[in-house]
Amino acid sequence: MRTAVVVVAIGILAIIAYGDVHTRRIPNVLTGVIAMLGLIRMLLVHDPVAAGHTLAAGAAVITAAFLLFWRGAIGGGDAKLVAAVALLIGYQNLLSFLFLMSLCGGALAIVILARDKLRQRFWRVSRPARISSATEATGCIASAARSTVPYGVAIAAAGVITLILRTPLTR
Repeated sequence: MRTAVVVVAIGILAIIAYGDVHTRRIPNVLTGVIAMLGLIRMLLVHDPVAAGHTLAAGAAVITAAFLLFWRGAIGGGDAKLVAAVALLIGYQNLLSFLFLMSLCGGALAIVILARDKLRQRFWRVSRPARISSATEATGCIASAARSTVPYGVAIAAAGVITLILRTPLTR
């Protein structure tokens, strides 16, 4: 039964990552399902102490994530998703999950920055040879400044990796 919960969670995390790349939105319903799967997983373990530690860790994660959201560092969907995944993976694997999440997020940010630089260079090379107006230059700068990182991808990737590497296949 625990393996089924993990397989369903991996599928939902993949859907979340795909959707975040394309829409920059993480549906609350999918985040709620991840949290529910975490609660189901806690019940299946039959360890009230571990469940209490996981709930406390989840509360700490949502508090930290909310503060990051409040300061504008991450999106609201990202804040909710990281807390839901914390419930899913458990307190024992939380630090490795957060470390993997930061690595995945950093790699994703580098890829997006490189993509934006290449796009900007391509735009300069391909545009007609004329003097651009101030509004065109401002529009180009504004579009580069709006570039965002779909951090739900990093959260989902770290969650999947943690689930695969840290979940025993038996019991």
